[in-house]
Amino acid sequence: MYSRYRAITPKARLVPLSPQFVSYLRADGIVLPPDVSESRTDWSDSDSGIFSSTDNPSESDDEDEDPSQEWSEVHQAIKAAIAELGGKVAPKLNWSAPKDATWISATNNMECRAPNDIYLLLKSSDFVTHDLEHAFDDCEDDISGKSQDDPMQYYLVLRKWILLNPSVEFRCFVRNRKLIGICQRDLNHFDFLFNMQHKLRDKIQSFFDEKLRDSFPDPNFAFDVYIPPPHVRVWLVDVNPWAPRTDPLLFSWLELLTMPEPPLPKAEEIISLPIRTADEMTPTRGLPSQHADEIPNQSTQSDSGEDSDNVTDIDEDYSFPELRLVHRDDPEAYSFNTPQYSAHKLPKEVVDASQEGHGGIREFAEQWKDILAKRQEEDQDQEDGDE
Repeated sequence: MYSRYRAITPKARLVPLSPQFVSYLRADGIVLPPDVSESRTDWSDSDSGIFSSTDNPSESDDEDEDPSQEWSEVHQAIKAAIAELGGKVAPKLNWSAPKDATWISATNNMECRAPNDIYLLLKSSDFVTHDLEHAFDDCEDDISGKSQDDPMQYYLVLRKWILLNPSVEFRCFVRNRKLIGICQRDLNHFDFLFNMQHKLRDKIQSFFDEKLRDSFPDPNFAFDVYIPPPHVRVWLVDVNPWAPRTDPLLFSWLELLTMPEPPLPKAEEIISLPIRTADEMTPTRGLPSQHADEIPNQSTQSDSGEDSDNVTDIDEDYSFPELRLVHRDDPEAYSFNTPQYSAHKLPKEVVDASQEGHGGIREFAEQWKDILAKRQEEDQDQEDGDE
C-alpha cells in the first residue's frame, strides 16, 4: 500500500517484523536492549523509571538481559532506517501510531532518535496493543479463500521526523467513494482558516479525486492530510478504517452514516461559462468548485443587495463536502475537554514495577492492597468516631 502512494506521503521506510519481535511487543514489562551508542545525556530522565541494562554498570554482565538477541536482524534494520532518514523518525505499526504513549517520552512527542526510543513508545501504547490483539474484532470473515490461519505480517513504519503544523492537518471521511466530510485534526481555534476554507476544501477535493477515489481498495475509509504553507500541495499522512475506533472529531458517526452524498462528477461533462463584462457579471449557478473563491469578489462589484443574496444561495446549493472548523466560541477552542489520551496514561509507580518483571508487579499489587486496606480502616475509624 505504501508503494502505491509513495509520491504523496512523507519519506518513510518499512521494516518487516519477525514473529519474535511481535512476541517481544506482546510481552509484559519493558526491557530495553543495552546499547552504549544510544546513551545520550541530553535525553536522560532519572524519574522516568525506564532504564536499559547499561544504565546500571554495577550489575554483572550475567544479569544483563538483551531481548534483541532473538530479533537482531530487525534491530539492525531499524538502526539503518533511522540513519537513512536523517537520525530522527516517527514510528507506526500497520494501522496505529503510539500517540497515546508520548507522555513516557523525554521529548513528549513521537520523535525517536534510537531503536530504544521506538521500543519504549511501542510497548507503552494501548493503540499498538490493540493492533496486535484486536485489530480484526470488527471485521467480517474473509471469503476470498485465504486461510485465517495464515500469520499476519506486521510492519514497523518509520517516517522521517517532520515537525507538523497542527493547524493545517485535516481528517477526511469517504463513504461509497465520495468525500462527504472534512474537519480539523487539532481541536483549537485558528482564525486564519476561515478566510481560506474554500481553497482548502477545493485542494482536498481535487487531491481525493486524483489520488485516492479510484485507487484505494475500500469504498469507505477516513484519511488525514497535511497542507503546509503556501497551502498548495496536499500530503497524505494516514489512512484510517471506517469504524467507530476512528475518532470522528467534529462530526459524529451518526452524522457520517446519514448525511447525503454528493453525486460523482462525470468525466465527460464540459461546463461552458459565458464571457461578460464587469458590469454584467453576476453569480451564475453551476460554477465549478474551483471558482468558489472568485464568487465573493465578483459580488463586491455590484452595489445591489440582490447579488449578495444570490451568493448565499449558491453556497447553500453547492454539493461540497462539508468542512467543519473550530469556531472561536466552541468549547473545544478553550481546552475544556480532558487531556488527549489521558485514559491511556499510567502512574510512574506502575511503570517502575513493570521493570522488575513479575516479582515487581506482584510486590506492587500487594502494596496497593495494603494501602487500600489501611484507608478502609481509617475511614471506618472516622465513621465510628463521628457516631
